[in-house]
Amino acid sequence: MDLIGIYLKEALEDSGCPVCNLLRKYERNEIGTILYEHVNNPSVREQFKESLGLCPYHAWKLKEIAYSDPLLGSLGVAVIYEHMLSIYIENLKQDQRVEVGKCFLCERMEEKERSIISSLSKRFGEFIEVYRNSEAIFCKKHYEMLTAELKKENPSLLEELREIQIMKLSEIRRGVERFIDKFDYRAQKAPTKKRQKLFFLQLRV
Repeated sequence: MDLIGIYLKEALEDSGCPVCNLLRKYERNEIGTILYEHVNNPSVREQFKESLGLCPYHAWKLKEIAYSDPLLGSLGVAVIYEHMLSIYIENLKQDQRVEVGKCFLCERMEEKERSIISSLSKRFGEFIEVYRNSEAIFCKKHYEMLTAELKKENPSLLEELREIQIMKLSEIRRGVERFIDKFDYRAQKAPTKKRQKLFFLQLRV
């Protein structure tokens, strides 16, 4: 099995949506790379300039990751946004409208998402049993993206995937029902904190 296959198999063996999990790792790695290696890289600075920083979500994510890793720290964020502020102030001084493009990290995430879905659809025949027997479950968005791609790449797997998805969602529903029942005044035991945490993790579909 090649590296892409290993990468996909590991994601399908984990709990939660495999595509969401892979995207979160990619996002964190990209932000870490920018802060650790590319703060003063002219091409990266140009991408920041085109969108005058990042979208609100990725700006807060940049701060969160920078502050959570002592090797990164806040200096990189300050350097990037000092540059963005200088551009914005200069535009205001000249009474020019500031044109803001799309957040380049959003664009990278969308490209990565399409790449993961494409790779999964091409290899899903190899991994369908891994998916069936794991705690993984595709979220609604990525299930629909994958089925759309499978229609082109491997339509014979569509019905089997649909059945697995129904099975997994039904199991989550039964878990939700049991969780609700624990709050009934007739219940002998209240749900533990561990059970509550697991419940909310399962609901991220």
